[in-house]
Amino acid sequence: MRIVDSHVHFWDPAELHYAWLEGVPSLQRAFLPRDYAAATGQVPIGRMVFVEANCRPEEARQEVDFVERLAQAEPRVAGIVAFADVAEGLGRRLEALSCSPLVRGIRQNIQGHPAGFCVQRAFIEGVREVGHRGLVFDLCATHDQLREVTELVDQCPETPFVLDHCGKPAIRDRGFETWSADITRLAAHQNVCCKLSGLLTEAGEAWCPEDLLPYAARVLECFGHERVLYGSDWPVLTLAGDYGTWYGFTERFTRGWSVSERSRFYGGNAARVYDL
Repeated sequence: MRIVDSHVHFWDPAELHYAWLEGVPSLQRAFLPRDYAAATGQVPIGRMVFVEANCRPEEARQEVDFVERLAQAEPRVAGIVAFADVAEGLGRRLEALSCSPLVRGIRQNIQGHPAGFCVQRAFIEGVREVGHRGLVFDLCATHDQLREVTELVDQCPETPFVLDHCGKPAIRDRGFETWSADITRLAAHQNVCCKLSGLLTEAGEAWCPEDLLPYAARVLECFGHERVLYGSDWPVLTLAGDYGTWYGFTERFTRGWSVSERSRFYGGNAARVYDL
């Protein structure tokens, strides 16, 4: 089985600027396809989706160009989720981004913004435009923002969404019940899928499988086998573990699934959602 990793980042601080890396010294270097190949080892990665890495907003087009160059040498890069400021008039920017045959989606982080950010009228209109262009909108939000995320989704029924990192639950604080209720409400919208990714980082370095299992199981219960995607969040996951450890967790989690269920999780759902 060839895996589609639906959430991979590459960056090179010598090419583009990433202010957030200044607070994460272990990530403040280039992470490129050769590093990903070394990290994944024998894990059978067939394709991957690059997700924007929060460079300066004015460098969004250059980031796409950067990844296109990487894809020339690493053909497993099958899709790009690019950054765009969706509240700032998307027309020309989306046209420019759509010129890249690899761009399959748009992401603008909701995480880190104040309450009300993603439900302001301009943001909603921008996300609707993403859907009208045939693109996916990736939702990067924390657990305390999921109710507003659901309000956004309510108002964009024609836009396909993918929730990154299971909505970033507060695993270290054992914050389950409120997150679970909010995930249930969000998953009721059939145009939303969810990446099983990012849980290592939310759990921290001292995590154990039992810390992650309730969250993974709840996501599966809410979204079902048709709407859950495998993703690694490499190299951010290296803050709490390595690639093989995360892949091993997902292997154990899916061990009792049927062949077709595992095939959808590890590749088919991402290929469908991102039109790879």
